[in-house]
Parts: sequence; structure tokens; C-alpha cells
Amino acid sequence: MTARTLWEWFARSVERYPDAPALDIADGALTYRELRDCAEVVAGAVLAAHGSAPARVVLMASRSVVSFAGYLAAARLGATVVPLNPAHPRHRNETICGSLACDVLIADDAGPGGVAGSVDTVVRLADADVRAARPGPLPAPAAGLDDVAYVLFTSGSTGRPKGVPVTHANVSPYVAHNIERFEIGPGCRVSHTFELTFDPSVFDLFVTWGGGATLVSPGRTDLLSPVDYLADRAVTHWFSVPSVVSVCANLGNLPTGRATVLRQSIFIGEQLTYAQARAWRAIAPDARIANVYGPTELTVACTEYRLPADPRHWPATSNDTVPIGPVYDHLEHVIVGEDGRSADDGELCVRSVQRFAGYLDARDNVDRFRTRDGDRYVPCDGVEPEHYYRTGDRVRREHGQLVHLSRWDDQIKIRGHRVELGEVAAAVARHPSVTQAVVIAVPHEDDTELVAFYTGTPRPDRELIAWLRDYLPIQLVPRYLHHREALPLNVNGKVDRHALRASV
Repeated sequence: MTARTLWEWFARSVERYPDAPALDIADGALTYRELRDCAEVVAGAVLAAHGSAPARVVLMASRSVVSFAGYLAAARLGATVVPLNPAHPRHRNETICGSLACDVLIADDAGPGGVAGSVDTVVRLADADVRAARPGPLPAPAAGLDDVAYVLFTSGSTGRPKGVPVTHANVSPYVAHNIERFEIGPGCRVSHTFELTFDPSVFDLFVTWGGGATLVSPGRTDLLSPVDYLADRAVTHWFSVPSVVSVCANLGNLPTGRATVLRQSIFIGEQLTYAQARAWRAIAPDARIANVYGPTELTVACTEYRLPADPRHWPATSNDTVPIGPVYDHLEHVIVGEDGRSADDGELCVRSVQRFAGYLDARDNVDRFRTRDGDRYVPCDGVEPEHYYRTGDRVRREHGQLVHLSRWDDQIKIRGHRVELGEVAAAVARHPSVTQAVVIAVPHEDDTELVAFYTGTPRPDRELIAWLRDYLPIQLVPRYLHHREALPLNVNGKVDRHALRASV
């Protein structure tokens, strides 16, 4: 398996398929040669404005030519990409920018999102200008495999986001594996359902471009009607969170008979239920369905399971969810039971090439790894190559496949986004009227809802929700907030979460 940087994966396809479409976007498609030129135009603008190649580039990421070309431009210059979502609260984006030294901010017409003061140089560009300009001379690509390709921020239990640096050496085997597994090549048209701040977008961009396929960027409303998007844009490979299926099914928005060119359907980010798989298969009975799993720390995904073509052969599982399948062959894993020994039911722990080398803030490494000690796998704080990353996910071997059962801690998934309940509770507790706050997750149909309990001075729900939207992405804002004079305690003096959950 040849290891490449992200730029090298893209550049290889430019050499092989220069006139093939690389990006299908609302303003018109770009070939691989044209997208490379756009990336080099942005890279030249960065060099002109900053005076030298930056070490880290903040990318105000939206679905624009500037965003896609900006990601590639940073990779071309050997810089680390730090995507930010302009729709996220300014406070969160400023916290992220403040946690690392970024040299350059690249922004499109949507603007810098209020974080311009956190970087040395701001480069604002319009799509039309980038497409019309011609690239000038650039230094040779500088990134090495051990350099950090991107930093993404996940929800943190301390109330602050955790930075996850991923190197080119981490991501290259993931790209190579998925190109082969899902038969990505010229003529394939791949969906783009994930924001660039969510790590499955690495598949969208670099598995697509590494294979010489076309990234089909949706319009503002396309994903509200995914079957129309599939059919009208001739998408051959779909990749999304499973909740898209449930939302559309509840709206009666999964028409059959239209998605005739779809070949592969891939789901990630949360448990894929058999009800969701059956609903999706009805719209595209000839497409294969795969369920993949993995935390950001293991570079997007580390397991996969492809459902048999005949639903009569779909394996039954204890929780009626599709198996997450075996761990990739090029990774090593162990399932650790409650006694610390290898087991068939326990916490999934993984090491090897896709495992990151530790969080941006070393304090976040505490208790996140395991090392072997005799016949046990014990928690450790160090980050050595032989250490296993603790996913915090409980899995079980059932009929030879891994099935995801639950989280071992308070970290959950809401519509595919990883959420630490502690971060949400910390935000609620910041309100001047709140003394103490606890947040629990409550299953609701095929989704999960957040419910907050707090002490202090009672406030109207709408007031607290509006306040929280300034501090949390919308998917992290609790749907319900309940005031209590005091929170119940268990025999150990801890907040009794079971009693709170039973009161909902």
C-alpha cells in the first residue's frame, strides 16, 4: 500500500484524469485540472497575503469553490487544515482558534465568521474570482507523511472542544482502503452530505478525488429531499448518517423507483437500524448497503459491514441494528471486558496506523488509552505506538460480526455528531441563573433527545434555549429543560441519573 499525502492523492488523479469532472457544483462543474488551478490560485493568494507558507490554515468551510480549493491549497502548501463551520456559534469558533496558533484564515463570500482577530492573515475570496484567475509559480509541495493533515474538534467533557490532529500517514491507508472497497473511480459520482468540520467529509473529498471520481456538492435544499438529489444529480455513491433516512421516512419523502443509478450506500456516525436499512433499500433495491464505524481519533472509520444483497440473509442482532462488521485488516484491535481481559463483549480498543498520536491538549489523553499488562489491558495516559485507543464504545461479537451496543461513558451521537453530555451540561451551567446542571440522553423513536435538569432560579425554556444557541451548535442544545430545587443523589452521593431519566 503506497502512502501519500492528501495533496498527492489529489495530484495523482489530476495527472491521470485531467479532463474528468472533479467537482459538480451549482455554478458548474470543474475538471481535475481546473480544480487544481483553483487550488493553486488560492495558494498563491495565501502566499501573497502572508508572505510565506503558513503552518496552520483556518478554513471557514461552506460548500463553495473557495472552500474546496482552500482545503486543497492548504494541503498544497504543506499546512494543517482547521475547518470551522460559519453556522456554529462565534464563541465556539473563537475557542477553537484560541486553542492553536493559526497563521491564515481562508474565507469565501460568507465571511470570516467573527474569528478574523484570532489569526495573523485573512484571505477573503469569491468563487468567480478564483475560477477566473490563472495560477502563478508556487514552491514544491512541502508536506510529509508525518505532518498533521488536519485538526478536527470533537465535543469535550470539560466543556471545551477537544482537538484531534490527524497526520497524512494516518489518513492515507484509510483513503486507499475505501477507494478499493467501494470501487471509487472515474465515472463515479459521490454525495457530499457532511460538513467539513465532521470527519466523514474526508471520505467525501479525498476518497472521491483519490479515486478520480466526481464530488457532487448539493445545493442549499438538496439534502432535504435526498432521493431527488440522488436521481437529479445521478449520484452513484451515497454516504450519510442513518438519521437522514428516519427524518425523510417520517416526512413521507422516500419515493421509490427514482434512484436507479445508485450503486453503493454507506452509513456512518450512529447505529444503523434494520428499519432504516429496509426503508433505504426500498428506494434503491440494487444498491449495496454498508454500515461503517469509527471515531475521529481512528481516522474516520475502522470497521465496515456490507449487508447481503438478499434481505433474507441479513443477520439478526440483539438490538436490531446492522453489525458494524470486522475491524479493518490493517488495524489491530482488542475487545476489553469489565475485568480488563480480552472478551467478546466489552470496550473496543484499536491501535496501528490510523490511530492518532494524541490530542492537541495533552490533558485530554488521560485515561484514553490502554496498554497490555500480562493478560489484562489497563488504562494508561501515555501515547505510545503500542497503546490502544479506547473508543468508549461497547461492542459484542454476534455470529462472527461486531455489533455496536452502547457508549461506556456519557459520550453519545446526535444525528451523527459526537456529543459529550458534560460539554452540554457545562454550557447550561454557565447561565447566570443556573447553579448546577445535568444533561441526559433519552431515546426517542429512531433518534436521541437531550434533556437538561438544573437548579437555581427557574427560567422560561425559550429563554435558556436562545441563550444556549450562542454557545452550542444547534444539535447540542437540549430540547427540554427541567428546573429542580435539588438534583437526586444515589447512595454514593453522586447525581442519580437513572432517577432523572425515569422522571422524563
